[in-house]
Amino acid sequence: MAKITDKIEVLIQPVIEDMGYELVGIEYVASGKHSILRVYIDSEQGIGLSDCETVSRQLSSIFDVEDPITMPYNLEVSSPGIERPLFHIRHYQRFLGSDIALRLLRPINGQRKFKGVIGSVSEKDNSIELMTNIGSHKLDIDLIEKANLIAHF
Repeated sequence: MAKITDKIEVLIQPVIEDMGYELVGIEYVASGKHSILRVYIDSEQGIGLSDCETVSRQLSSIFDVEDPITMPYNLEVSSPGIERPLFHIRHYQRFLGSDIALRLLRPINGQRKFKGVIGSVSEKDNSIELMTNIGSHKLDIDLIEKANLIAHF
């Protein structure tokens, strides 16, 4: 069974691209009447508040008709920011060699949270190699619950 975010992505990706933006990814945080649907967009010119407002209005209209989430929720449209979330294999490929923090859906050897550098990406295996201070870990992308770039200042 497809995740709600997968269904929403299929619904909104063409619309966002037609508007001249890239759909970076979608997060859905189910929390009863306080649920949040977060949509990350980007463009070569960057993203400003007016871009988020424009996309939010368009998506709200689509969701009013299609009703992909039957429970109450708040829609947030945002830029990916400096600690950009990674959703798809193409994101890991784009940021090969970058520092990331990630959390797995279930632990591997008792560990769910990792920090390290993306050492390699395998489309064939749908996996990444994460280089950490305690060695390298081959991680299936489908087991990654959340991943973000780590900003260095």
